[in-house]
Amino acid sequence: MSTRRGTALVTGASSGIGAAYAGRLASHGWDTVLVARRAQRLDDLAQRLREATGTTVEALVADLSDPDDLARVARRAAGDDIGFLVNNAGINGYGPFAELEPELMTKVLDINVLAVTTLTRAAVPAMLERGHGTLVNVTSQLAFAGALPPHPLPERALYGGTKGYVVTFTRTLAAELAGTPLRIQVLCPGLTATEFHRSRGDKPVAGRDQSVHEDGGMPVDHVIDASLAALDAGEVVCVPGLDNPALIDALAEAELAIRTAARRGGS
Repeated sequence: MSTRRGTALVTGASSGIGAAYAGRLASHGWDTVLVARRAQRLDDLAQRLREATGTTVEALVADLSDPDDLARVARRAAGDDIGFLVNNAGINGYGPFAELEPELMTKVLDINVLAVTTLTRAAVPAMLERGHGTLVNVTSQLAFAGALPPHPLPERALYGGTKGYVVTFTRTLAAELAGTPLRIQVLCPGLTATEFHRSRGDKPVAGRDQSVHEDGGMPVDHVIDASLAALDAGEVVCVPGLDNPALIDALAEAELAIRTAARRGGS
């Protein structure tokens, strides 16, 4: 079973979407490399997946804001066995931008932007050489909320900016690699029933067991269902819960219209 699919590397795998995605892939026959900061959580998940699926599971403890740790994970992501990469790790750094601690700001940028870009760059060449591979970059519906004021939405200038980067980066990369065998997706969940809002990201949520923030949200399994269905359908942008996918096409059409009108105006 564990040799049919290859190996999937999942970041932010100690809880929430990352843990659920790793579990789903393992149940489908993927060996997995679990990446996160919390060693005990990774070890617990690895043991459960081995027992439940008979697959090979590797726990790779790393803080993706640390350059040495990121380089170590990038080397693993470049391995010739990695056929599925889920860039799920992310932190929010919520709060008024003018009061944001510089150290936390750097950490948000390192994890949400630099790590996603670095690990994608590590994995894609080997996938292209083999002629197959899947990349899922997890972002947020807040990437589409730039003009909306805070309250009830969080104060999120930095977080929203990083997630907007991931959307643009992934869509542009997918266009660049159109016609290749790679499947590329940006997954944009809304509020999800995880522990994400229980920490700003400077420190991981304490405790051995997963928890859910008080705000609730979409069940994690529904997010994974939407992502896998969108991959099968060849959709680059996946917004779980969106009933009208034509809105994504309308976004691309609006972007084209803006660029076309701007060129005319400057001629």
